[in-house]
Amino acid sequence: MRRIVYLGRHLMLKSKYLDKLGNGRFTTIRLGIIRPKYREVFIHSGGMVVAKARIVNVLYKRISELTDEDAIADGFTSRETLIEELRDIYGDVSNDDWVTILTLEVTRVIGRRDDGSVGLSPVDIARLALRYNVPMSDEERRVLQELVNEGSIRKVAVKLFNSFKGRVVIRRIVRRALKHLIRMGVITDY
Repeated sequence: MRRIVYLGRHLMLKSKYLDKLGNGRFTTIRLGIIRPKYREVFIHSGGMVVAKARIVNVLYKRISELTDEDAIADGFTSRETLIEELRDIYGDVSNDDWVTILTLEVTRVIGRRDDGSVGLSPVDIARLALRYNVPMSDEERRVLQELVNEGSIRKVAVKLFNSFKGRVVIRRIVRRALKHLIRMGVITDY
């Protein structure tokens, strides 16, 4: 099977594999040809965003080419246990099926900190708020979309408010979106 899947900014990870994040760098093996659209992704687990990571390597192999080394790097004891897990997740897999080995480097573990921040940039918060459809007005949604598009509060302030003073309004919208994300359980409060 040559299933091609395009990976956006969001990668799901089963909660039983969350301990991988503590290593800083980890692999995940997925069935099919996975083509990342972005180098940075948010890692989701248990309905929450738990980390941000950078994809540092993408490798394609057939299942028949997987080795014990691949399995151990992915947290399994052997090639056989890895293949059993792939079958549990994806159903019937054959030796001719392609898998993608993604190597990721955790750039940020996401969770509420003592100072009230979560370690995300305003652009990241805007992106998550739009993805999870936090309750907001059409105008607030437009501001967050512009923030995602432009990548800078300053640029959006000039574009939408014709002044740097608009940054105060944008920051207020981002803070409100963050509070909703935490209330919704998208960002953990630990």
